[in-house]
Amino acid sequence: MAILVDGNTKVLCQGITGSFGAFHTKGCHDYGTKLVGGVTPGKGGTTNPDGIPIFDTVREAVDETGADATMIFVPPPFAADAILEAADAGVSVVCAITEGIPVQDMVRTRAILKDYPDIVLIGPNCPGIITPGRRVSGQGAEAVFEDGCKIGIMPGYIHTAKADAATGKAIGVISRSGTLTYEAVWQTSVLGIGQSTCVGIGGDPVRGAGFIDLVERFEADPDTDGIIVIGEIGGTDEIEAAHWIKSNVKKPVAAFIAGRTAPPGKRMGHAGAIIGGAEDTAEAKIAAFRECGIQVAESPSDLGSTMALALGIEVATV
Repeated sequence: MAILVDGNTKVLCQGITGSFGAFHTKGCHDYGTKLVGGVTPGKGGTTNPDGIPIFDTVREAVDETGADATMIFVPPPFAADAILEAADAGVSVVCAITEGIPVQDMVRTRAILKDYPDIVLIGPNCPGIITPGRRVSGQGAEAVFEDGCKIGIMPGYIHTAKADAATGKAIGVISRSGTLTYEAVWQTSVLGIGQSTCVGIGGDPVRGAGFIDLVERFEADPDTDGIIVIGEIGGTDEIEAAHWIKSNVKKPVAAFIAGRTAPPGKRMGHAGAIIGGAEDTAEAKIAAFRECGIQVAESPSDLGSTMALALGIEVATV
Protein backbone atom coordinates (compact mmCIF):
# COMPACT_ATOMS: atom_id res chain seq x y z
CA MET A 1 0.00 0.00 0.00
CA ALA A 2 0.94 3.67 0.00
CA ILE A 3 -0.62 7.06 0.61
CA LEU A 4 -2.47 9.27 -1.89
CA VAL A 5 -1.21 7.64 -5.11
CA ASP A 6 -0.34 4.17 -6.38
CA GLY A 7 0.01 2.22 -9.59
CA ASN A 8 -3.69 2.60 -10.36
CA THR A 9 -3.74 6.40 -10.14
CA LYS A 10 -4.70 8.12 -13.40
CA VAL A 11 -2.72 11.32 -13.89
CA LEU A 12 -3.12 14.49 -15.96
CA CYS A 13 -0.57 17.19 -16.72
CA GLN A 14 -1.82 20.77 -16.80
CA GLY A 15 0.59 22.66 -19.02
CA ILE A 16 1.61 19.53 -20.94
CA THR A 17 2.67 21.44 -24.07
CA GLY A 18 5.08 23.80 -22.27
CA SER A 19 8.77 22.89 -22.17
CA PHE A 20 8.81 21.78 -18.52
CA GLY A 21 5.42 20.11 -18.70
CA ALA A 22 6.37 18.16 -21.82
CA PHE A 23 9.74 17.09 -20.42
CA HIS A 24 8.42 15.86 -17.09
CA THR A 25 5.32 14.27 -18.57
CA LYS A 26 7.67 12.07 -20.59
CA GLY A 27 9.70 11.27 -17.48
CA CYS A 28 6.61 10.23 -15.52
CA HIS A 29 5.24 8.27 -18.47
CA ASP A 30 8.55 6.45 -18.96
CA TYR A 31 8.61 5.58 -15.24
CA GLY A 32 5.31 3.77 -15.65
CA THR A 33 2.85 6.33 -14.31
CA LYS A 34 -0.59 6.12 -15.90
CA LEU A 35 -0.48 9.46 -17.74
CA VAL A 36 -3.95 9.54 -19.24
CA GLY A 37 -4.14 13.11 -20.53
CA GLY A 38 -2.91 16.65 -20.59
CA VAL A 39 -4.55 20.06 -20.54
CA THR A 40 -3.63 23.12 -22.60
CA PRO A 41 -6.41 25.53 -23.62
CA GLY A 42 -6.62 25.73 -27.40
CA LYS A 43 -4.74 22.45 -27.95
CA GLY A 44 -7.69 20.15 -27.32
CA GLY A 45 -8.05 17.27 -29.75
CA THR A 46 -4.30 16.84 -30.27
CA THR A 47 -1.84 14.40 -28.70
CA ASN A 48 1.69 14.64 -27.36
CA PRO A 49 4.60 12.61 -28.86
CA ASP A 50 3.72 9.62 -26.65
CA GLY A 51 0.14 9.64 -27.88
CA ILE A 52 -1.30 11.13 -24.68
CA PRO A 53 -4.52 13.03 -25.52
CA ILE A 54 -4.67 16.77 -24.84
CA PHE A 55 -7.84 18.57 -23.72
CA ASP A 56 -8.89 22.21 -23.49
CA THR A 57 -10.15 21.94 -19.89
CA VAL A 58 -9.59 19.75 -16.85
CA ARG A 59 -13.30 18.95 -16.72
CA GLU A 60 -13.17 17.52 -20.25
CA ALA A 61 -10.06 15.51 -19.38
CA VAL A 62 -11.61 14.05 -16.22
CA ASP A 63 -14.87 13.19 -17.94
CA GLU A 64 -13.03 11.45 -20.77
CA THR A 65 -10.25 9.66 -18.85
CA GLY A 66 -11.41 9.31 -15.23
CA ALA A 67 -8.24 11.03 -14.01
CA ASP A 68 -7.94 11.38 -10.23
CA ALA A 69 -4.59 13.21 -9.95
CA THR A 70 -2.85 16.04 -11.77
CA MET A 71 0.51 17.76 -11.92
CA ILE A 72 0.61 21.46 -12.70
CA PHE A 73 3.34 23.10 -14.80
CA VAL A 74 1.29 26.19 -15.62
CA PRO A 75 3.21 29.53 -15.47
CA PRO A 76 3.03 31.34 -12.09
CA PRO A 77 0.44 34.02 -13.01
CA PHE A 78 -2.08 31.33 -13.97
CA ALA A 79 -1.12 28.44 -11.69
CA ALA A 80 -3.48 29.26 -8.82
CA ASP A 81 -6.43 29.22 -11.21
CA ALA A 82 -5.16 25.88 -12.56
CA ILE A 83 -5.28 24.47 -9.02
CA LEU A 84 -8.86 25.60 -8.57
CA GLU A 85 -9.86 24.29 -12.00
CA ALA A 86 -8.55 20.86 -11.02
CA ALA A 87 -10.38 20.95 -7.68
CA ASP A 88 -13.62 22.03 -9.36
CA ALA A 89 -13.30 19.10 -11.79
CA GLY A 90 -13.06 16.66 -8.88
CA VAL A 91 -9.37 15.71 -9.13
CA SER A 92 -8.51 14.32 -5.71
CA VAL A 93 -4.70 14.85 -5.67
CA VAL A 94 -3.38 18.12 -7.10
CA CYS A 95 0.41 18.52 -7.33
CA ALA A 96 1.40 22.11 -8.06
CA ILE A 97 5.01 21.93 -9.22
CA THR A 98 5.13 25.57 -10.36
CA GLU A 99 7.53 27.87 -8.51
CA GLY A 100 6.90 31.57 -8.00
CA ILE A 101 3.12 31.65 -7.57
CA PRO A 102 2.29 34.97 -5.86
CA VAL A 103 1.58 34.53 -2.15
CA GLN A 104 -1.64 36.52 -2.45
CA ASP A 105 -2.86 34.06 -5.10
CA MET A 106 -2.15 31.13 -2.81
CA VAL A 107 -3.89 32.78 0.16
CA ARG A 108 -7.00 33.14 -2.00
CA THR A 109 -6.66 29.60 -3.31
CA ARG A 110 -6.29 28.05 0.15
CA ALA A 111 -9.42 29.88 1.30
CA ILE A 112 -11.44 28.58 -1.65
CA LEU A 113 -10.13 25.02 -1.20
CA LYS A 114 -11.87 24.88 2.18
CA ASP A 115 -15.00 24.23 0.10
CA TYR A 116 -13.27 21.13 -1.34
CA PRO A 117 -12.37 19.08 1.76
CA ASP A 118 -11.67 15.91 -0.22
CA ILE A 119 -8.99 17.55 -2.38
CA VAL A 120 -5.35 17.13 -1.32
CA LEU A 121 -3.05 19.87 -2.61
CA ILE A 122 0.68 19.10 -2.73
CA GLY A 123 2.86 22.19 -3.15
CA PRO A 124 3.27 24.61 -4.81
CA ASN A 125 7.00 24.93 -5.51
CA CYS A 126 7.58 21.25 -4.87
CA PRO A 127 9.05 18.15 -6.56
CA GLY A 128 5.73 16.28 -6.30
CA ILE A 129 4.86 12.84 -4.96
CA ILE A 130 6.01 9.31 -5.76
CA THR A 131 4.99 5.84 -4.70
CA PRO A 132 7.90 3.73 -5.99
CA GLY A 133 7.22 0.97 -8.45
CA ARG A 134 8.72 -2.50 -8.36
CA ARG A 135 11.88 -2.79 -10.47
CA VAL A 136 11.40 -5.30 -13.27
CA SER A 137 14.60 -4.79 -15.27
CA GLY A 138 17.64 -2.58 -15.77
CA GLN A 139 19.76 -0.51 -13.41
CA GLY A 140 20.13 3.17 -12.62
CA ALA A 141 18.45 5.58 -15.01
CA GLU A 142 17.80 2.66 -17.41
CA ALA A 143 15.69 0.75 -14.87
CA VAL A 144 12.11 -0.19 -15.72
CA PHE A 145 9.42 -0.12 -13.02
CA GLU A 146 5.82 -1.26 -12.71
CA ASP A 147 2.94 -0.62 -10.31
CA GLY A 148 4.36 2.75 -9.24
CA CYS A 149 3.27 6.34 -9.65
CA LYS A 150 5.61 9.31 -10.12
CA ILE A 151 3.97 12.73 -10.27
CA GLY A 152 6.54 15.49 -10.58
CA ILE A 153 10.22 16.06 -11.21
CA MET A 154 12.03 13.63 -8.90
CA PRO A 155 14.48 11.06 -10.34
CA GLY A 156 12.42 7.88 -10.14
CA TYR A 157 15.26 5.37 -10.33
CA ILE A 158 16.74 6.25 -6.91
CA HIS A 159 13.54 5.15 -5.16
CA THR A 160 13.00 1.62 -3.88
CA ALA A 161 9.71 -0.19 -3.48
CA LYS A 162 9.23 -2.15 -0.27
CA ALA A 163 9.17 -5.38 -2.30
CA ASP A 164 12.71 -4.63 -3.53
CA ALA A 165 14.14 -3.45 -0.17
CA ALA A 166 16.79 -5.73 1.32
CA THR A 167 15.59 -5.05 4.87
CA GLY A 168 11.94 -5.57 4.04
CA LYS A 169 11.25 -2.11 5.49
CA ALA A 170 9.87 1.01 3.86
CA ILE A 171 9.54 4.55 5.14
CA GLY A 172 7.39 7.54 4.32
CA VAL A 173 9.25 10.73 3.43
CA ILE A 174 7.87 14.25 3.94
CA SER A 175 10.08 17.20 3.05
CA ARG A 176 10.06 20.94 2.43
CA SER A 177 13.20 20.53 0.29
CA GLY A 178 13.34 18.71 -3.02
CA THR A 179 17.07 17.98 -3.02
CA LEU A 180 17.04 16.80 0.59
CA THR A 181 14.16 14.49 -0.31
CA TYR A 182 16.36 12.90 -2.96
CA GLU A 183 19.25 12.67 -0.49
CA ALA A 184 17.09 10.87 2.07
CA VAL A 185 15.76 8.53 -0.60
CA TRP A 186 19.18 7.69 -2.01
CA GLN A 187 20.72 7.07 1.41
CA THR A 188 17.90 4.86 2.63
CA SER A 189 17.83 2.93 -0.65
CA VAL A 190 21.57 2.26 -0.34
CA LEU A 191 20.96 0.94 3.19
CA GLY A 192 18.31 -1.46 1.92
CA ILE A 193 15.37 0.57 3.18
CA GLY A 194 12.56 1.25 0.73
CA GLN A 195 10.05 4.07 0.55
CA SER A 196 6.29 3.63 0.69
CA THR A 197 5.54 7.14 -0.60
CA CYS A 198 7.64 10.32 -0.74
CA VAL A 199 5.99 13.73 -0.66
CA GLY A 200 7.70 17.06 -1.30
CA ILE A 201 5.39 19.58 0.33
CA GLY A 202 7.20 22.63 -1.06
CA GLY A 203 9.09 25.57 0.33
CA ASP A 204 6.54 28.37 -0.03
CA PRO A 205 4.99 30.03 3.02
CA VAL A 206 1.44 29.22 1.86
CA ARG A 207 1.04 25.66 0.65
CA GLY A 208 -1.24 22.65 0.71
CA ALA A 209 -0.73 19.47 2.74
CA GLY A 210 1.60 19.84 5.71
CA PHE A 211 3.60 17.60 7.99
CA ILE A 212 0.76 16.63 10.32
CA ASP A 213 -1.64 15.85 7.45
CA LEU A 214 0.84 13.45 5.91
CA VAL A 215 2.31 11.93 9.08
CA GLU A 216 -1.24 10.95 10.03
CA ARG A 217 -1.66 9.16 6.71
CA PHE A 218 1.68 7.37 7.05
CA GLU A 219 0.85 6.30 10.60
CA ALA A 220 -2.32 4.64 9.27
CA ASP A 221 -0.58 2.97 6.30
CA PRO A 222 0.27 -0.68 7.13
CA ASP A 223 3.18 -0.78 4.66
CA THR A 224 4.95 2.26 6.12
CA ASP A 225 7.38 1.15 8.85
CA GLY A 226 8.83 4.54 9.73
CA ILE A 227 8.69 8.21 8.77
CA ILE A 228 11.34 10.81 8.04
CA VAL A 229 10.43 14.50 8.34
CA ILE A 230 12.70 17.06 6.65
CA GLY A 231 12.08 20.67 7.57
CA GLU A 232 13.86 23.98 7.50
CA ILE A 233 13.84 27.44 9.03
CA GLY A 234 10.72 29.58 8.78
CA GLY A 235 7.30 29.11 10.32
CA THR A 236 6.33 26.79 13.17
CA ASP A 237 5.00 23.77 11.26
CA GLU A 238 7.84 21.50 12.37
CA ILE A 239 7.38 22.34 16.06
CA GLU A 240 3.66 21.68 15.84
CA ALA A 241 4.36 18.42 14.02
CA ALA A 242 6.86 17.30 16.67
CA HIS A 243 4.30 17.65 19.46
CA TRP A 244 1.60 15.98 17.36
CA ILE A 245 3.91 13.06 16.62
CA LYS A 246 4.70 12.62 20.32
CA SER A 247 0.99 12.35 21.14
CA ASN A 248 -0.26 10.38 18.15
CA VAL A 249 2.44 8.37 16.37
CA LYS A 250 3.77 4.97 17.37
CA LYS A 251 5.99 4.33 14.35
CA PRO A 252 9.69 5.32 14.41
CA VAL A 253 10.27 8.90 13.24
CA ALA A 254 13.52 10.62 12.25
CA ALA A 255 14.00 14.28 11.34
CA PHE A 256 16.37 16.82 9.88
CA ILE A 257 16.14 20.61 9.96
CA ALA A 258 18.04 22.68 7.39
CA GLY A 259 19.27 26.21 8.00
CA ARG A 260 21.30 26.15 11.21
CA THR A 261 23.61 28.92 10.00
CA ALA A 262 20.93 31.14 8.46
CA PRO A 263 20.91 34.76 9.71
CA PRO A 264 17.62 36.21 11.04
CA GLY A 265 15.55 38.24 8.57
CA LYS A 266 17.23 36.94 5.43
CA ARG A 267 15.36 34.58 3.12
CA MET A 268 17.36 31.45 2.36
CA GLY A 269 16.42 29.66 -0.85
CA HIS A 270 12.72 28.95 -0.44
CA ALA A 271 10.23 31.77 -0.08
CA GLY A 272 9.16 30.35 3.30
CA ALA A 273 12.70 29.89 4.62
CA ILE A 274 13.14 33.05 6.65
CA ILE A 275 13.63 33.44 10.38
CA GLY A 276 11.00 35.78 11.73
CA GLY A 277 10.84 34.74 15.38
CA ALA A 278 12.37 32.55 18.07
CA GLU A 279 10.45 29.43 16.99
CA ASP A 280 11.45 29.87 13.33
CA THR A 281 15.08 28.92 13.92
CA ALA A 282 16.63 25.56 13.16
CA GLU A 283 17.82 25.19 16.76
CA ALA A 284 14.31 25.70 18.14
CA LYS A 285 12.89 23.07 15.80
CA ILE A 286 15.69 20.60 16.52
CA ALA A 287 15.14 21.06 20.25
CA ALA A 288 11.40 20.45 19.84
CA PHE A 289 11.97 17.19 17.96
CA ARG A 290 14.47 15.94 20.52
CA GLU A 291 12.21 16.89 23.41
CA CYS A 292 9.50 14.80 21.75
CA GLY A 293 11.77 11.76 21.52
CA ILE A 294 12.46 11.99 17.78
CA GLN A 295 15.88 11.09 16.34
CA VAL A 296 17.44 14.12 14.62
CA ALA A 297 20.15 13.91 11.95
CA GLU A 298 23.08 16.25 12.53
CA SER A 299 23.76 16.80 8.82
CA PRO A 300 22.27 15.84 5.44
CA SER A 301 24.82 13.03 5.20
CA ASP A 302 23.23 11.40 8.27
CA LEU A 303 19.67 11.19 6.93
CA GLY A 304 19.82 7.50 6.06
CA SER A 305 21.74 6.33 9.13
CA THR A 306 19.47 8.31 11.47
CA MET A 307 16.38 6.72 9.94
CA ALA A 308 18.02 3.30 10.20
CA LEU A 309 18.78 3.95 13.87
CA ALA A 310 15.16 4.90 14.52
CA LEU A 311 14.06 1.66 12.80
CA GLY A 312 16.53 -0.41 14.82
CA ILE A 313 18.59 -1.37 11.74
CA GLU A 314 22.35 -1.68 12.24
CA VAL A 315 24.45 0.34 9.82
CA ALA A 316 28.07 -0.58 9.13
CA THR A 317 30.51 2.24 9.88
CA VAL A 318 33.54 2.97 7.71
